[in-house]
Amino acid sequence: MKILVTAFDAFGGESINPTEQALELLPEEVGGAELVKTVIPTKFGESLRRVIALAEESSVDAIVCLGQAGGRKHITPERVAINVMDAEIPDNAGYQPVDVPVVEGGPAAYFSTLPVKEMVAAMDDCPARVSNTAGTFVCNQLLYGLLHHFAGTEVRGGFVHVPYIQEQNKADKPMMALAEIVEGIKQALWAVQAS
Repeated sequence: MKILVTAFDAFGGESINPTEQALELLPEEVGGAELVKTVIPTKFGESLRRVIALAEESSVDAIVCLGQAGGRKHITPERVAINVMDAEIPDNAGYQPVDVPVVEGGPAAYFSTLPVKEMVAAMDDCPARVSNTAGTFVCNQLLYGLLHHFAGTEVRGGFVHVPYIQEQNKADKPMMALAEIVEGIKQALWAVQAS
């Protein structure tokens, strides 16, 4: 089995993105599944094109995208993606869509094809829960676009949000140790390869 794991670069004025740092610390395989790892830009459209191209080029069985959700206290596998881009801040290319569909005429939503509840159960050593909103920024656009593109195929896809890490010094926001995030992601990936 082969799993593509993606992380975003820093965005919104931040100097780091915890997913990029976590990705570097992930092993080359989890539970016998080979991991294909890549960092993608926090840009509408471009991130999706890169992930689809790499997924197809590498013939992966599953895609697990990672993103930062500052303010959350848990690692949160996303249950659903919705067909809208509505950005409170510009992406890293300066694009800030308002009420724009991800796919014109596409379904209102797609459910993740990863075992989100099993992923949460596997993360028994760290705070984790299923999330029912991937937001309306690049994370949601990536998840919706992947699920739309791979609908009807055997390639499974999903998204996992993580909190700020302590190195970001967000005294007024929940933070998690990077090592704890890495361990949680490894456990979630184990659940993906076992399903």
